[in-house]
Amino acid sequence: MTITHHVRVHRSDENLAREGQLAWHIAEVAADPVAVEPEVVDMIINRVIDNAAVAAASLTRRPVSAARQQALDHAVSVSGAGSTVFGCANERRTSPEWAAWANGVAVRELDYHDTFLAAEYSHPGDNIPPILAVAQHVGADGAAVVRALATGYEIQMDLVRAISLHKHKIDHVAHLGPSAAAGIGTLLGLSVETIYQAVGQALHTTTATRQSRKGEISTWKAHAPAFAGKMAVEAVDRAMRGETSPSPIYEGEDGVIAWLLDGKDAAYEVPLPAPGESKRAILDSYTKEHSAEYQAQAWIDLARKLGTERPELRDPANIASIVLHTSHHTHYVIGSGANDPQKYDPQASRETLDHSIPYIFAVALQDGAWHHVDSYLPERAARPDTVELWRKITTAEDAEWTRRYHSEDPDEKAFGGRVEIVMADGSTVVDEIAVADAHPLGARPFAREDYVRKFRLLAEPVLAPEEIERFLDLAQRLPELSADEVGQLNIVARIGVLASAPAPKGLF
Repeated sequence: MTITHHVRVHRSDENLAREGQLAWHIAEVAADPVAVEPEVVDMIINRVIDNAAVAAASLTRRPVSAARQQALDHAVSVSGAGSTVFGCANERRTSPEWAAWANGVAVRELDYHDTFLAAEYSHPGDNIPPILAVAQHVGADGAAVVRALATGYEIQMDLVRAISLHKHKIDHVAHLGPSAAAGIGTLLGLSVETIYQAVGQALHTTTATRQSRKGEISTWKAHAPAFAGKMAVEAVDRAMRGETSPSPIYEGEDGVIAWLLDGKDAAYEVPLPAPGESKRAILDSYTKEHSAEYQAQAWIDLARKLGTERPELRDPANIASIVLHTSHHTHYVIGSGANDPQKYDPQASRETLDHSIPYIFAVALQDGAWHHVDSYLPERAARPDTVELWRKITTAEDAEWTRRYHSEDPDEKAFGGRVEIVMADGSTVVDEIAVADAHPLGARPFAREDYVRKFRLLAEPVLAPEEIERFLDLAQRLPELSADEVGQLNIVARIGVLASAPAPKGLF
């Protein structure tokens, strides 16, 4: 039975015992040696494959190259075997916190891996790089990695269910730091006390503003979760040495809730597994068929269907206006409600276009498809007929779609909306979609074969055929892997691929 923890701000003179603090409850969940259920194990394997697929597609992109070079400029730390870096030979190792950094950027760069949306937003697959990096460094086996990833997903998603960060313009990776620290604690079999201290530091060092996802979006968008994973590794190291962290980190009168979130009178109800209860949160998350913000997934599916069925919709001369009636989040974060002129700028960055549903809907409507590279090319964004159509598309908040977006009923929860197209002749086209085709309740829910197909599609340009098969074999045997095999759970690029990528020099 899940336990709902009432979390509020406490004055210092109330002396809230650590056993009553949210960070302590998180640590208790992480330290619980409960078995991982078979369907959870299967989904963890899917997401390890999914993360590697997206990382493969991003290996030569500049932000990923920069992070990789930073990692490779750091030697393996003295107390372990070191960790692999996506794209590099398995023998090429770096310190685990830097592997978490480099691999975390590779996973996030294309905005193409798994998602969970509730009170807050998240990409819980961001837990995989730091946890796997530490596992390789210390020589953990596959069963330990599975237990750790179940914890990382559980903690991040439970925090996301209960505590909104974006409401106060705090970036969502503030839930990732604690979850990755907790997952690493599970991996290493650390005590509740040690995990508690690591969670406190991880949260304290990963609270930052959402400007990284606003306006002209920079390459830090991909680096922010990698930074949270890196901080989690360092927080665990420090806690293992017996050092302490700010406390109570959530509930203190000068803590995160009081000053960064809902304030001194706030209270949250945070659900966490009870002792002995299985960690099943990952089953409530969902991956992406398309490389775009998750709220765009269903809209891409609807747009490509409409454009295929009604080709005349692709010509802006036939269109007077297109309004996407949708949830508060979609309208205000990736829609016209954000009031970001960059969302209509043909010269905007890829990161900005990824957060522009008017652009995404226009291109998917015209092309009948979505591609992780071609759909974002500058020449694609600047095509005159696309720009004309794009600027006729706006969003509007619809109370019912907002309600469904926040629904806790998985059969009702929705991330789409209703489109109303007014044609130049005055006629209208109306259609709607609730969830993406790849969603568990969608037209074509993702299963293992879909994850494998996505990996092959994204990996084939950069990995040799035998390397694709080697990785897929290891990933699909994850629970049975030996420590040595976990150390090989990496994707190695074909000779010459990384040589074609940027290799920027910096301080290190």
